[in-house]
Amino acid sequence: MMLLPDILTIMGTQEPFEWKNVRLIPILHNRVEFALEVRHQFASFRPEIVAIEYPPSIREKLLEGIKRLPLLSVVYYEEDDHIFVYLPIEPTDGQIEAVRLALSRDLPVHFIDRDTDGYPIDRTPMPDPYSIKRIGYWRYCQSFLNAHPTPLHNTQDRLRERTMAYHLQQLNSEGKRVLFVGGLAHFPGLVTYLDEPQAQVIGRKSRDGVMLAHLHGESSREIMTEIPFLAALYERFRNDPHMPEPDRLEAIDGLIERARKNHLKKHKDEVSLSQLRVFNKFVTNYALLSGFLTPDLYQLLVAARGSVDDNFAYEVWDLATEYPWQTDSPGLPVLRLKGEDLFLDQKRIRFHRHFRMLRKRLVSVPIKRRQKERFPGEWKRDFKRHTICSHQPEDIVVEGFGDYLKRRALKEKSEDNTRVVPFVSSMMDGIDIRETLRNWKEGTVYVRENIPFRGKAGSVVIVFDPDHPDAAGKEGFPWRVTWLGEHNQESDMAFYSTPAGEEVVGPGISRCQYGGFMLTFPPLRVYDIWKDRFFDIARNKPERLLLAAIDYSLERHVVYVASMPPSSLCRSFASRMRKKIIYLPIGIFSPITLKKIRQFHVLDGHPVRRYAARYI
Repeated sequence: MMLLPDILTIMGTQEPFEWKNVRLIPILHNRVEFALEVRHQFASFRPEIVAIEYPPSIREKLLEGIKRLPLLSVVYYEEDDHIFVYLPIEPTDGQIEAVRLALSRDLPVHFIDRDTDGYPIDRTPMPDPYSIKRIGYWRYCQSFLNAHPTPLHNTQDRLRERTMAYHLQQLNSEGKRVLFVGGLAHFPGLVTYLDEPQAQVIGRKSRDGVMLAHLHGESSREIMTEIPFLAALYERFRNDPHMPEPDRLEAIDGLIERARKNHLKKHKDEVSLSQLRVFNKFVTNYALLSGFLTPDLYQLLVAARGSVDDNFAYEVWDLATEYPWQTDSPGLPVLRLKGEDLFLDQKRIRFHRHFRMLRKRLVSVPIKRRQKERFPGEWKRDFKRHTICSHQPEDIVVEGFGDYLKRRALKEKSEDNTRVVPFVSSMMDGIDIRETLRNWKEGTVYVRENIPFRGKAGSVVIVFDPDHPDAAGKEGFPWRVTWLGEHNQESDMAFYSTPAGEEVVGPGISRCQYGGFMLTFPPLRVYDIWKDRFFDIARNKPERLLLAAIDYSLERHVVYVASMPPSSLCRSFASRMRKKIIYLPIGIFSPITLKKIRQFHVLDGHPVRRYAARYI
């Protein structure tokens, strides 16, 4: 059995790997770095014959599928034990790239592998393919050969390697330059057999029932070996000579940047630089702990969710799994595949949004899906806004948060309403330890007196964004609405937000985001504050909300939550109305909680409530 030094003696100690007239390019299947290496060596070697590690029994269908690229295809057939084998044809596979280059130059392509039933899944550990970008292809292969210097021990592997060695010897005898592309795991065994005369191995020459199907667009999100975003980038590169070679890390950076923009556009929430730093640190460490230099899609999603939120993680998933070359008329049967069909290693990740579940494998994440539009813009076209209403579970959350703000405001006001005095005859409400220690030299004990706080809170105002118009007069939250409570447990509400119907996430369901809102109880009392001329003294939308909250409050106190304290205009108005404003800085509340409160959904009529939960 030949060890590493013997292999290097046969092949030479310098790149590339060559045996007589044969150039060998061992690769990892479906990795973009190896597809790029095939392109480089194809251009430098200028082969006259191309050989690949596929059996001739599937030649016809495989070539037909390769010619369809960039449309995705699957070659499939049934083995003798009635198990179906599926072979997806992806543009980032080095063998597929070699065939595409050969076909573009009218070169003969030979399929030289042995057709084998029941071939076991190869679990040989491999270095991260991205290291080729740093150490080069030759040193990458050397590192593998140092770790695995001997051929594979499986009988089927030995038969396959002898078959490939026999065909390469036959092709070499023609005196033409032969380019062979095959799996790196078979390289030690193949080199061993190449230097020995080989007889043709007995095996299947043809196979009945080999079929070709078009891969469904939704399945491409789940089963592609490479991240579809990176595969699409590679396909654009090979069709555009002016485009630079795709780099995995640069592609991931571009993916995250686009996801940030989509997140800001859809959710009006910018991913901060501190969150981005946390994301980069998290995903880097996660990849290194897994033994890789670069993260896979599952790790990107976990990092996106942990550093920002589920909405941002979904935007990353949606962009990363989009493969743009799809068609409604493939001219072939359409095949839907899942990760289980290809025996893919999977994990679960849950998004708390309208897409329920993701399942992970090494580089791609499938998802449990809901009903989709029959054509882009269908739901937005049908959203009429004639009889809009709210989504009741969100109403309960907002009401609960409003009650919490009232209790917190009164508690903080009560804590401020205390008096510390020297102990004379009564302990009052207890010893004030801080003041006593501060005046320890005096030998005086200080006690605290809590003066009862009178009054309750009647209205609540929350301002997430003051939304001052820009130089062109454009507003980010132009929709102004006043809603009355539907029953005696619900407050009246006035708010400004993104327009209903701008982002439609289901039939009759529009996702919006508050810029600010006002709650006042009891219900059924508020006239439309945006049309009420009594509040025209307000200079902006937050002031109008606060003036209305003061006017409609039946209690003495009004809670105001914002980034800036209330204006002197509002304070003066409250004084004239014999009311008091309790200001709470919005920064003291959890950003996660505020995000949940800020997003809401508008339904196009009460019947939509029956199925809205499936989309929200």
